[in-house]
Amino acid sequence: MRKLFVAVTSVLAFSVSTGTAAGTPLPFPEIFATNNTAVITDPDDPRLRDRLVAFDREVRGIVHANGGVTTRSTLLDGVFWSSEQNTTTFERSRKFDVTLDEESLRHTAATISKRFSQESVLTFRFLPASSPEVDAVQVEVHGVTAQQVRTGLLNDAVAREKLGGGSVTLQNKAILIADVNDLPTVRAFVTTIGGDMSRAKVRKGTWEFVGAAEASAKTPLWINKNAA
Repeated sequence: MRKLFVAVTSVLAFSVSTGTAAGTPLPFPEIFATNNTAVITDPDDPRLRDRLVAFDREVRGIVHANGGVTTRSTLLDGVFWSSEQNTTTFERSRKFDVTLDEESLRHTAATISKRFSQESVLTFRFLPASSPEVDAVQVEVHGVTAQQVRTGLLNDAVAREKLGGGSVTLQNKAILIADVNDLPTVRAFVTTIGGDMSRAKVRKGTWEFVGAAEASAKTPLWINKNAA
């Protein structure tokens, strides 16, 4: 899995939410993962039609073994920039919403990383906007296709560096995750590719790229491929 890179307290001038209202439970933590180890540069590659059913079932089992439950599993189309290939690469992945505490979340991600030969697996924990732990932002934008994300990455060197890529649901909702300080870059990217930031959902939290042997490295995932 590479760097991916896509509840209300306050609404800014452009109507974007950045936290959770007092007393409103935070969303469940999320795990972004794939079983893909190949470089796929053709958007019509048949592997991109895999619904990852067996993968979904196995990850749910790993979550359960670590004391949690998967409340939702979302199939994603990932688009990422490959500096080695100097172009975009593609993969199917899933986002798992899970009932795990911080330690169990990290251990689960490490297990997934090892089981599916991934250098790292991305986790995201939602936090109140005022939390000192906040170091990342997640932006959800409806009405954006994977092709729009691909074109944007090809045309925007800054976005390629800061985001590395993004994921899009089958219902054309883009999910972009970045360092909290790079939110302006995300806003500009979304607007450039035709998304509506005035209707985007922006939530703060903390991200972690968890490897099989290390559980705290925040390293760019799009640079890794285990098989060509």
